[in-house]
Amino acid sequence: MTINQSGWRPTAPEAGSTDASTFTGNRALMLEEALLFEIGDTDTTGVDFAEVRTGASRLGGMERNRPIGLPGLSEPEAVRHYTRLSRQNYAIDLGLFPLGSCTMKHNPRLNEKVARMPGFADIHPLQPIDTVQGALELIHVLGEWLVKLTGMHSVAMSPKAGAHGELCGLLAIRSALEARGDKREVILVPESAHGTNPATAAFAGYRVEDIPATSRGRVDLEALKARLGPDVAGVMITNPNTCGLFEPDMIAISEAVHAAGGFVYCDGANFNAIVGRVRPGDLGIDAMHINLHKTFSTPHGGGGPGSGPVVFSEALTPFAPLPFVEKTGEGYRLVEEENAEEHHASSFGRMVAFHGQMGMFTRALSYILSHGADGLRQVAEDAVLNANYILRSLDGVLDAPFGGSGPCMHEALFSDKGFGEGLTTLDLAKALIDEGFHPMTMYFPLVVHGAMLVEPTETESKAALDQFVGALRSVAERAKAGDQSLKAAPVHAPRRRLDETLAARKPVLVWKDPEPAQAAE
Repeated sequence: MTINQSGWRPTAPEAGSTDASTFTGNRALMLEEALLFEIGDTDTTGVDFAEVRTGASRLGGMERNRPIGLPGLSEPEAVRHYTRLSRQNYAIDLGLFPLGSCTMKHNPRLNEKVARMPGFADIHPLQPIDTVQGALELIHVLGEWLVKLTGMHSVAMSPKAGAHGELCGLLAIRSALEARGDKREVILVPESAHGTNPATAAFAGYRVEDIPATSRGRVDLEALKARLGPDVAGVMITNPNTCGLFEPDMIAISEAVHAAGGFVYCDGANFNAIVGRVRPGDLGIDAMHINLHKTFSTPHGGGGPGSGPVVFSEALTPFAPLPFVEKTGEGYRLVEEENAEEHHASSFGRMVAFHGQMGMFTRALSYILSHGADGLRQVAEDAVLNANYILRSLDGVLDAPFGGSGPCMHEALFSDKGFGEGLTTLDLAKALIDEGFHPMTMYFPLVVHGAMLVEPTETESKAALDQFVGALRSVAERAKAGDQSLKAAPVHAPRRRLDETLAARKPVLVWKDPEPAQAAE
């Protein structure tokens, strides 16, 4: 088997006390899968084509005059190869996915069924408006729900992801400031905010300054007030924050920022922890994105772009982007640049070519309508309950830096404090793979050394949580005892641990035929 220099494809585990060596290298149904180039041969083809009579080339000398060097595989060989690889993937349909701040939860199949209905799945954004009235109504109704659930004034449905929504909110803030002739240069970002927040602010042309967290993991309100001034355009805050904690001073923060002439942007990625329980508009928020693929249940990626609608306060509504769906006496229409007229003349413009991600919209509305008001409230309650169950079940085993700061929200945060000499968060995470679990988010947020951020989500049962807690307790106890065998984990996975530094810095992305062995002279 070929060894890649980057370390990304090391050898399979050596035979040990529990692994009998086999002729194939397979271990029962854990199949040892070769590369395509090792299965096929560049001198053969898996299909037969009739001779094609070609005319003069129209590529102007840019045509390829040498073989492309791909291996020839038959259809069964290709299908089996990718199917075998797919069986080595971890997925939410296999087990708990505890990535902190990612809300990797079960996606109801009802949503998928509705999203695949021809009237939603088979339409095109360039169709005449009168042929897509149902789709426009769905976008409009979903937007009304998002406004109602957040207590805000309006919504922009077109942003394609959370960070895209952040940019949308900042562009609206910039436009509002420019409309009053106010050129401010600074965005304040607390240490407990999501990592995309400072990146988005910098991308939008602002200078980013940090606001420290208190020992209880919340925004330092006095430090924030001390920094506010005529150069501060606003604050980007994540609530609940990335330490998994609610910001109890949110109203005071908003009042202070508004008094200083700035705006408040809230990262709504963690909205599933408060949906149906808290309305961000009541907290003084001016703009907030909502990850439909997280809170309202679409598989991550969703077969294409995500969806990050942005809700706005009344102060920012005039500056929201185009296009948006408007209900008229004759049905629904899209308000675009050419028909915005005076009632939306202050819009900062367009962010995307079309109107959003229809699959995400359909799944989100299906999720909302099937849950109802009481069901959405239970989403938040179960998310918080599950996270606190994880947190308290690991008392005395894993250090929880903010475990004494009151209940957590949707996620529990742990550190590597107390691990044996030389053992790290990475070692614990790799050992979790041997236990059959995808590791949690590691080394984030940066305010905690060796951070482990666990979000069980609202869709996991107590039995699933107990199994995960048992596995995590077992591995954590080994780490605290200084069990150096953790350095070799995972030992039961299809591949052993790679050299991650070498793989990141010197990746080998092109397969090369190994040099034939030369006989010694």
